[in-house]
Amino acid sequence: MTTPQNPLNMQTGVTGLDDVLGGGFTPNRLYLVEGDPGSGKTTLALQFLLEGLRRGEACMLVTLSESKEELHASAETHGWNLDGINILEIIASENSLTQDTRYTMYHPSEIELGETIKTVLTEAERIKPARLVFDSLSELRLLAENPLRYRRQILAFKQYFSRRESTVLLIDDKSGEERDMHLHSLAHGVISLDRQAAEYGTMRRRLQVRKFRGRAFSEGYHDFVILRGGVDLFPRLVAAEHHTPYIRENISSGLAPLDALLGGGLTKGTSTLIMGAIGTGKSSLATLYAYAAAARGQHAAIFLFDETTTTFKERSAGLGMNVEELINQGRMNIQQVDPAELAPGQFAHAVRRAVERDHSRIVVIDSLNGYLQAMPSDRFLTLHMHELLTYLSQQGVTTLLLMAQNGIIGADARSPVDASYLADTVLLLRYYEAFGEVRQSISVIKKRTGRHEKAIRELRLDNGIIVGEPLRDFHGVLNGHPQYLGHHVQHADGRQ
Repeated sequence: MTTPQNPLNMQTGVTGLDDVLGGGFTPNRLYLVEGDPGSGKTTLALQFLLEGLRRGEACMLVTLSESKEELHASAETHGWNLDGINILEIIASENSLTQDTRYTMYHPSEIELGETIKTVLTEAERIKPARLVFDSLSELRLLAENPLRYRRQILAFKQYFSRRESTVLLIDDKSGEERDMHLHSLAHGVISLDRQAAEYGTMRRRLQVRKFRGRAFSEGYHDFVILRGGVDLFPRLVAAEHHTPYIRENISSGLAPLDALLGGGLTKGTSTLIMGAIGTGKSSLATLYAYAAAARGQHAAIFLFDETTTTFKERSAGLGMNVEELINQGRMNIQQVDPAELAPGQFAHAVRRAVERDHSRIVVIDSLNGYLQAMPSDRFLTLHMHELLTYLSQQGVTTLLLMAQNGIIGADARSPVDASYLADTVLLLRYYEAFGEVRQSISVIKKRTGRHEKAIRELRLDNGIIVGEPLRDFHGVLNGHPQYLGHHVQHADGRQ
C-alpha cells in the first residue's frame, strides 16, 4: 500500500523509502544516514538532491571524502546529471586554493573543525539550500579536538540550518561508532544501511530506520538493491496493512475429476501446497489452474525458480496448454527468478506488483525449494511465506506453492522444510509401482475451507492431464508399495 503523499512531507527520491518513512522526510530537520563503505549512502543522498532539483529547490552537496570528478563519474553510471547541484568540495589537494561560483577547494589538513563549518555556512548563506548533504562526518570527526567539541559543532550546525528552513542529510561511514551514538540523539531521524556478503550470489543490502521523531514508520529491515538509476527499496510486507473485500467462491481447474477430488475446486483467496517428488506433475497441475484462470479472462502470474521460461512453455504446450497465446494477450505473466540474485523482500515486492498492478488472481510459486535458496535460513522462509500468503489471501488471490520432496518412492520422500501448516490446502503426489509400470497418484491431505475426497486417484500426464477414478483396488499407494486387492486394472484414461 502506497502511503498517501502529504504536501508537508519532503519526498526522498528513493523508490519505496517514502512509504517506509510514512510519506517522506519532515522538512527543515537534520537526518543521519549511516552505513559501511559501499552500502549505498552517497547514492541515496544524490537521489535526495536530484529529487529536490526536479522540484526546483536549491540543493547543496558538501563533500569531504570524494572529489567532484568522482561524484560526476558515479552519477554518470546511473544516468544522472549533477548540473544544478551546488557542490562545495573540501578535500586535500596539491593545487593552490581556488574558488569560483560553483566549486571551492580547501585543505582540511590546515584548518580545524570550526573553520570547516564556517566555510560551509558561508557558502550556504549564499546558496540558501532547501536540501543539503554533508558527506561525510568521518573527516569532521578527525578534525575535532575532542568529542564534546565535535558534538557541539554538530548541534550548532543543526540549529543553524533548521532556522534557515534547510533539510540536512549527514552521511557517516560509522568509523567512529563508539562515540557517534551521540549523533543519534541529535538527529531527527536515523537511517542505517547494511550490506552482507552471501556465501554465493550477489551482495545483500538492507535498510533500517532506527529513529524518526514524531512519525510512525515501518520498522525492521527492508531489502534494497542498487541498479542503474539508483537505490530501489522494497518495503517490508506487512499483511495487516492490506485488505481488499472479495466474495469467496470455488476456482475451477477446468478438469472435472480434479475439481471433484477437491470438493468442487480450490477456494478463492486460499493457498495450496502441491508436494511430491520430482516429475510427479506438480508444475503441470499448477499451470492447469493458471491456464484455466487466464482462459476465463483473469490474470495469472507464475514465478519460476527451478525452470526456464522456454522449458515451461514447451512443457505446457505438450500438455495441450498454449500459454504463449495467453502471454501475448497479457493475461499471463511468467517471471524467471534467479535465487542467487534475489533478496527476499525483492520477491515479495514482485508478487505485490503482479497483484496490484497486473491484477493477478492466480499466483504460482514454483518452487519453495528455489525460494529457500534466497533465504538466510529455513526459519526466514516460514516468516516470509506466512506474511506473503496472508497478504495474498486478503487480496482474494489464489496461491499455488510447489515443493519438491527429496527421495523418489514412498516413505523415502522428505520435505526440505515444513510449510504444510501454512497452506490452506495440501495436494500430495506420489509415485507407485503397479504391474511393471511406474505410475503417479494424487490425493488431498487437507482442505481448511470445506470438504474434499479422501480417495487416492491416479494421475497421468499424456498429451494432457488426466485424473482417473479412485484407486480402490490398491492398498499402500502412498508408501510406494501398493498391494493389488481387486480383479482388474483401470488406468486413468480408461484403459483396462
